Amino acid sequence: MSAWLLGIDEGTTAVKAVLYDLDLHPVAEARRGVPTEHPGPGLVEQDAELILEAVVGAVAEAISQAGGREILACGLAHQGESVLAWDAESGRALTRVIVWQDKRQQAMLAGIDPAVVERSGLPLDPYFSAGKLRWLLEHDDGVGRAADGGFLRLGTVDSFLTSRLGGRFATDLSTASRTQLLALGGRDWDEQLLSAFSIRRELLPAVGPTFGSFGELHAESWPAAVPLAAQLVDQQAALAGSGTIGPGELKATYGTGVFVLARTDGSKSAHGLLPTVAWAAPEAAGGIAEIAYALEGGVFAAGSLLEWLSQDLGLAADVPAIAAAAATVADSEGVIVLPAIAGLGAPWWQPSARGVIAGLHPATRPAHIARAALEAIAWRVADIVEAIAAAGPVESIRVDGGLTNSRTLLEIQADALGMPLHVGRADTTALGAAMLAGVGAGVFASVEEAAGRLPPGRVIEPRSTPRERSLRRARWRAFVEAGARL
Repeated sequence: MSAWLLGIDEGTTAVKAVLYDLDLHPVAEARRGVPTEHPGPGLVEQDAELILEAVVGAVAEAISQAGGREILACGLAHQGESVLAWDAESGRALTRVIVWQDKRQQAMLAGIDPAVVERSGLPLDPYFSAGKLRWLLEHDDGVGRAADGGFLRLGTVDSFLTSRLGGRFATDLSTASRTQLLALGGRDWDEQLLSAFSIRRELLPAVGPTFGSFGELHAESWPAAVPLAAQLVDQQAALAGSGTIGPGELKATYGTGVFVLARTDGSKSAHGLLPTVAWAAPEAAGGIAEIAYALEGGVFAAGSLLEWLSQDLGLAADVPAIAAAAATVADSEGVIVLPAIAGLGAPWWQPSARGVIAGLHPATRPAHIARAALEAIAWRVADIVEAIAAAGPVESIRVDGGLTNSRTLLEIQADALGMPLHVGRADTTALGAAMLAGVGAGVFASVEEAAGRLPPGRVIEPRSTPRERSLRRARWRAFVEAGARL
């Protein structure tokens, strides 16, 4: 009887659980949506118990679909910088999840020592976890009481899930590198950064490797315990699942936002880009051995922009309908969109920027706004790729994620970049989590061996001329610079 690898993608809007055979072909998949709430301007929250229920339910359904074969290993990918507080004794969430898009701590960051930027390699931006954690400590009475009573736990969503399902209060180095509490090139929480944010080390999970033997996860609705063998940020999982494992290779994952990662040959910073850990291999004694690094740039609103246009503004029935409408017109007829509804990320880092729709005229129709939104996503990705190219050569770019089901977006993106896109599977996050779990369980000898089993994707070639691209690029840059000041 064959065995499976399980990949769990705890994303911002949904949880996916996918079972793969040992050749990394999917055999069963289940999905559970998770609601996101916006209780006020700049506030983005989720219910931690609903996330837990979604994970347990999706895994149970995937196992039920596929039958009773053994699960050799499970990998958990999670939404990165989102945080919460919970009770160490009962496991009960004390707060809602503060999602990575949340801006509530922006004013507080003005009081943080700017030396944090150089030490962590990350800008002082509400995107990262440290400011969110400090905000909870300062503003939530229940968190304060738990801290005083000695039963408080703080962490990212992965450490909450593994604590509740397996009793393991730990995270991995890729996640730690997204918090602003890890020094550039470090391997554990940094005392100077902890002090800068007034966070006590004992409240945080242990930091360890990305893959290895991490115990078991349990749930009543599962037929058996599941061995946990990988735990990391969703974008790093997508990096592995896309097969982007060498320096000069880029991947862009199009989901709630778009996150572009480029593998690098060491821990280094670059203007407007985020140095990050891609994954960390274990040593025999259980510590961290070899570390793979990357540079990252994020577009904070992509799928969420299209959801806003469809659901809140009523331009179409849903996100696929927005993409379909964009395909009905040859261009945006002068309409241009700044997709800053969650601020501007790399390389601009303007958290207070607002979304803009400009160039409207009497002939403007919903399809023109829809196409302008796709163009905005593509040009924001081009901003990031351009910054990466300034830091080192760009050999290729692979794209994945749900929005890559839109050929119109892919064609616009290839034209904006002036380079071919290698289109992989839409759901590489769960795939990457399962791949790395296979490495952690010894199914694959290395990340490189696992990546060698991935099939090549289709290629979308650019069609625009260099002159057309240059003119559009100049118009876009002028628009962003003006919009960022609004």
